[in-house]
Amino acid sequence: MDLIPSFSVDHNRIVPGIFESRVDTLGSETVTTFDIRVKKPNAEPAVAPAAMHTMEHVIATYLRNHAEWNDKLVYWGPMGCLTGFYIIVKGHPSSRDMFDIILESFKYMRDFEGEVPGAQPENCGNYLMHDLPMAKWEAAKFVEYLEGADKSLIFDYPMTERLTLDNGLEFFDS
Repeated sequence: MDLIPSFSVDHNRIVPGIFESRVDTLGSETVTTFDIRVKKPNAEPAVAPAAMHTMEHVIATYLRNHAEWNDKLVYWGPMGCLTGFYIIVKGHPSSRDMFDIILESFKYMRDFEGEVPGAQPENCGNYLMHDLPMAKWEAAKFVEYLEGADKSLIFDYPMTERLTLDNGLEFFDS
């Protein structure tokens, strides 16, 4: 069985950043999935589930209401490992093209005041699981990181090697 592309990323070497994960053609439409990695996997604690949930609600609402990006956004949601988010957009912008909107979105989260959008029982399947102060703290850390990051490291995935034996079996070498 082939590994999906995100399992071919070397999670021991990846740093927080904005990475193109995959490009798909659906009919006549191209959509691009980006990995918005806010934590270094397996090296620092993941984002707490309640903070991640809050970030999902606030940033998704922000992007859906953004004049330039609302028609381009297909999906914004958390990774199961809680180290980042996936954003799926129409078209094929580069990771570098995504930098400004991602930075802007996390600044919005950092500075957000008020009620978390959609955090009512009729709008959310786990409306009590939110942590706005921690979401703002995580967003502030990511904003600071992005603003000072070595741009040569935050846009291109470090890939793993896959060993193929003579009999065709492939092994994942992390």
